[in-house]
Amino acid sequence: MGKAIHIDDLAAPRLSEAQAGALAWGETVTVDFSEAAILEAARARTGLADFGPDDFRERLRVLREAWDSDPGITRFHRTVLQGYLVRYASNRLLIHDTLRRHPEILAEPIERPLIVVGLPRSGTTHLVNLLAADRRLHSLPLWESYEPVPLPGEAAPGDATDPRYRRCAEAWAGMQQVTPLIAAMHPMNPDHIHEELELMGPDFASYNFEWLGLTPQWRDHYYTHDQAPHYAYMKNVLRLLQWRRGERKRWVLKCPQHLEQLPVLMRTFPDATIVFTHRDPVAVLQSTVTMQAYTQRMNRRHMALRALLDYWSDRLEHLLRACVRDRDLVPAARSVDSPFQAFMADQMGTMERVYETAALAFDPAARAQLAHYIADHPRGKEGQVVYDLARDFGADPAALYERFGFYFERFPVKREVA
Repeated sequence: MGKAIHIDDLAAPRLSEAQAGALAWGETVTVDFSEAAILEAARARTGLADFGPDDFRERLRVLREAWDSDPGITRFHRTVLQGYLVRYASNRLLIHDTLRRHPEILAEPIERPLIVVGLPRSGTTHLVNLLAADRRLHSLPLWESYEPVPLPGEAAPGDATDPRYRRCAEAWAGMQQVTPLIAAMHPMNPDHIHEELELMGPDFASYNFEWLGLTPQWRDHYYTHDQAPHYAYMKNVLRLLQWRRGERKRWVLKCPQHLEQLPVLMRTFPDATIVFTHRDPVAVLQSTVTMQAYTQRMNRRHMALRALLDYWSDRLEHLLRACVRDRDLVPAARSVDSPFQAFMADQMGTMERVYETAALAFDPAARAQLAHYIADHPRGKEGQVVYDLARDFGADPAALYERFGFYFERFPVKREVA
């Protein structure tokens, strides 16, 4: 266990020289959130022009207008948000071009994936990275999720010498400069196994955009639209990645959004094995809002701690109520419930259950690969953040436990917050 990290300046940040410099630089930059500017930047980056079906423009509009009309967003963060949109638009061009030239990709089978489903901050990241240590499985490293298809003319060896890997590493180094404690909360190094939801980004879809800032407009649009087309898009990008790798393997995937999209998930991957992680939602909430509040020193002109608490309390409840409603849609023979405390106490024992359910041999090679990952990635390696929901956010844990009582009634979850 690493050292204890106390963040005592969430409400009134004490900026480092790097943070103050980055914010000052942002004030010198003009960001154009128009559709024309974003799409033209993507065309210039890729040399391509065909974005495929135009339905994405409505979703792009919701994001552009929400971010452009929010005076609370720092100009530094506006550059970050525009960068996301340009990257996704570029990826859309590259993906569409690849599928157009190689229609055989759409015949690639994605068979019997292992999918980790659970709240953010509930052990999903550690579990999927642990499974990904098994070299018999395909997984999605962050660098490849950010740029599934290389830019035209770039060599793409698919390793640390790949230009896409280098760009991801540079982005992570920059993130650590302005938010150095993020490594203790959610590392984003290039080899980190990421969520397949990133592959919906080029379709301008998913709840992933909610993590970039307080954007209720996007949440409301997401709630009122069928996500099945975007899951189909994501599956096609997985096919493309598998085709590029030249080898068919079972995939290991994970995402919290699946909690509220289980009917869509099971239609998209009907033969999947699902591993549900379960953790005290109040502990999840305090971790989530603390991480979000910490990044606000770079993202917002004024800290919005109460707004974060209200937003994510509601968001986690929505995810959990959908899970309670739909959990039994996943056949018992192809699903595992993994309480967080039990997983942390006996990681290999949990893996034995997962492998048995997935009909995947837990052979000596797999055991060794997973044991090596556990040894190299102890919990709290980068330090352990000390949370105080009442002090930092004015929250009443007892009221929150009452709010989430329906979840505790359904699943064997241990309370963690006093």
